[in-house]
Amino acid sequence: MNERQGIVTLHQNPMTLVGEEPVKDRMAPDFEVVDNDLNPFKSSSIKGRVVIIASVPSLDTPVCDMEVRRFNQEAASLHDDISILTISMDLPFAQKRWCAAAGVDKVQTLSDHRDASFGKAYGVLIKELRLLARAMFVVDREGVLKYIQVVPEVSGEPNYKAVLDAASELV
Repeated sequence: MNERQGIVTLHQNPMTLVGEEPVKDRMAPDFEVVDNDLNPFKSSSIKGRVVIIASVPSLDTPVCDMEVRRFNQEAASLHDDISILTISMDLPFAQKRWCAAAGVDKVQTLSDHRDASFGKAYGVLIKELRLLARAMFVVDREGVLKYIQVVPEVSGEPNYKAVLDAASELV
């Protein structure tokens, strides 16, 4: 498995990313994760829609909490053909509980806890922690990866405007 260093830090400590680095304007990598009801979720199910995919370390951390709430709020003003997925290593039970407590109903949370399929396919699995780096991806209706943003400091926030603009330009 491919390993890359110098891409992200956590509290300024360098981390190692495991997996293949995705390439803009190529087909988005396939992955399979688990939804909050323990059902398999395959990347092939998102074809035909514009999809924002956010990877986060854990919903139970302040920045991840803030990010998902922000995207849930922004989703209300996005075109109906745009979906937002947030993927983390959190267990599906924890994700479901967090969404209910936070009132998150427009962002779909998915768990990569089983085999890190998403983390490895998108090159955002942090080797030292077995968590996902904070990153944003936008996939067009045909399944082509059109936007990539890997946040250099995992504890930092993404550029919300850039990702929302990238998705909006595709509808």
